Amino acid sequence: MIKNRKAFIVGLKSTILSNKEIIFLKKYKPWGIILFSRNIRSIEQTIKLTTKIKKIFKDKKYPILIDQEGGRVNRLSKIISFDNLTSEYFGNLFIKDKKKFNIIYKLFIDKTSYLLKLIGVNINTIPVLDLRVKGASNIIGDRSFSKNKKIISKIGDICINYFYENSIGTVIKHIPGHGLAKVDSHNFTPVVTKSLNYLNKNDFFPFKKKQSYFAMTAHVIYRSIDKLNTATHSKKVINLIRNKIGFKNILISDDLSMKSLKDDLKTNTIKTFSAGCNLALHCNGKLSEMKIVGDNSPKVNNFILKKTSLFYKILS
Repeated sequence: MIKNRKAFIVGLKSTILSNKEIIFLKKYKPWGIILFSRNIRSIEQTIKLTTKIKKIFKDKKYPILIDQEGGRVNRLSKIISFDNLTSEYFGNLFIKDKKKFNIIYKLFIDKTSYLLKLIGVNINTIPVLDLRVKGASNIIGDRSFSKNKKIISKIGDICINYFYENSIGTVIKHIPGHGLAKVDSHNFTPVVTKSLNYLNKNDFFPFKKKQSYFAMTAHVIYRSIDKLNTATHSKKVINLIRNKIGFKNILISDDLSMKSLKDDLKTNTIKTFSAGCNLALHCNGKLSEMKIVGDNSPKVNNFILKKTSLFYKILS
């Protein structure tokens, strides 16, 4: 069943599937769906939505993703408030009192996982492993655990393990590191000028040796590696992600509708795959754009099939 799908993930417009979206899903067969606050009004409504999606694909384990970080990135805001539970809060707690951290962070992830499974979601796009950098864009800010690379790495491992214990997949982001970006990649193209040696020792460090089934690329240009292309569109950066950072699982692009990417959507989709990303992500729910991504995404290959099958094994 997975082998008939195409290598992209899309968002939906609202709280119910429209007839046009149903036709789209049946025709294009995306690998997965990502939910946002606009799709979630209540627990009951979201269960109906995810159940319908899974019925279309005849797959109870069909990948349904969400950005549920806590703090200001809280897609479950109509169900529960996690406003104060930022990554920064947990990073500070880890330094102050590791015993208390272990108890509260596990409770946080257990509760988050319970709600995600209840509404039919099986992949959470966390942890954010970007460094907190003074003077950088606030797009990361308190979404980062720390300015200390080793603390980020340790909490990242704990986060991934706790979610897997709860049968929820994770997506480490934004590989190989968004922390130095001085502008928001939703609106502009960040350019990082630090040397490769510096990046390897610092920003890239938290992403190494991570056991996550998924990672999401940064729409960031790293001048010392590739002067022209963001990580999402750079064969050089993705080669580094695979060989130096050592991430060997499914690589998902960040949202292709973000303004950091300067080409038209068709070109941005094609470049995503030619650079070496496994799955293209498109989030805004605009059907005309979704069709462009679908038309220019390949069928899932054996690598994606194998890795998806391994991920399915953790799902209860």
